[in-house]
Amino acid sequence: MLNSTTAPHEKRRLFRERLATGELLRFPGAFNPLSARLIERKGFEGVYISGAVLSADLGLPDIGLTTLTEVAGRGAQIARMTDLPALIDADTGFGEPMNVARTIQTLEDAGVAGAHIEDQINPKRCGHLDGKAVVDEATALKRIRAAVEARRDPNFLVMARTDIRAIEGLDAAVDRAKALVDAGADAIFPEAMRTLDEFAAIRAAVDVPILANMTEFGKSELFSVDQLRDVGVNIVIWPVSLLRIAMGAAERALDTIVGEGHLTSKLGEMQHRADLYDLIDYEGYSAFDSGIFDFDVRK
Repeated sequence: MLNSTTAPHEKRRLFRERLATGELLRFPGAFNPLSARLIERKGFEGVYISGAVLSADLGLPDIGLTTLTEVAGRGAQIARMTDLPALIDADTGFGEPMNVARTIQTLEDAGVAGAHIEDQINPKRCGHLDGKAVVDEATALKRIRAAVEARRDPNFLVMARTDIRAIEGLDAAVDRAKALVDAGADAIFPEAMRTLDEFAAIRAAVDVPILANMTEFGKSELFSVDQLRDVGVNIVIWPVSLLRIAMGAAERALDTIVGEGHLTSKLGEMQHRADLYDLIDYEGYSAFDSGIFDFDVRK
């Protein structure tokens, strides 16, 4: 009720322990706090908080328009609703290295388990669009060093994302991944890999966990969990999938209202009231309320 029963520092510790086993961890993207609770209930290992989803939720494109305050606020809302570790998209760190340092500490305070900082220039764009540009290696490394130095909880995961594959090719991505690890990155997010062999090349190049982004309609083929596990991927995210499915269902429902004047034909597709109440623990709140306020004031 109200919050996760596991403290943020404990979520981070458990996340690090599980990541160290080498198994593949599945992190679907939560588009709101309630979806994070559903992800936990369905047995996944973590929750991902996408910058693209946060931007879209505000009606904005994913080009770096959101602020640290907005991202941290949404991150805190989602992280508090689940005992799972939450990994959050911190874009380019919201500025220069000092801003990156503040970003990491703010996200620690928000209760998330880790964040990834990317090497795009500002303003950034979605990693699966054409026309991206990345900063020089020295700037990319400064961002990661600042993040690592700023964190107070050593279990907070500092992940480095590199977008250089789409610009300079796989060899450049391998070289940058190595340099980012040398700068202190705990994990690598190689964006827009096109084949399993490319993921395998990154896996062979670094000795830290790597992440695969299985976003639909992008540059990467949609590989299965088993395929990614076989090439040594440690975390897989589906960042925008639940939002896309939810928005697709919402659009179809609105079309049904326009065409039929009611939603009777859609009842079977809806989450039942009883299931919603169970997910938000309505009964627990009611019992708490009764236990606290169940008294008689005598005059």
